[in-house]
Amino acid sequence: MSRRTEMLGSTIQRELASMIMRDLQDPRLTGFPSITRVEVSPDLSNANVYMTIMGTPGQQTAALNALKHSAGLMRAKLTRALQLRQAPFLTFQIDEQLKKELAVLELIHKAKQEEDELARKRAGVVEPEPDPE
Repeated sequence: MSRRTEMLGSTIQRELASMIMRDLQDPRLTGFPSITRVEVSPDLSNANVYMTIMGTPGQQTAALNALKHSAGLMRAKLTRALQLRQAPFLTFQIDEQLKKELAVLELIHKAKQEEDELARKRAGVVEPEPDPE
């Protein structure tokens, strides 16, 4: 990405976050949506907005649908707020990268625990077993 698209992406991220908190009154937005990143295409015509939304999968889907429904309104407000001739089309998506990162961190933590357990066994230290009470 060029410097211009990166700067536009970060500006769009700030403006959209502000709009979501301030302007959108959709009851489907229950699970505190937050924007993790915005990727703008090189020709500045499209912007992929990656979101994390707290809540159950059903709440996440409902909130994502609410954001998709209001994409046109947010695009019009972006055009005015950023003083652009034409704002990029907004595409909202759940950020799967964050889920993958959390899964990798969990695997690393589990591997570290197993390594510590093996090191204790090699050193001859046996953990006391819990009482069956």
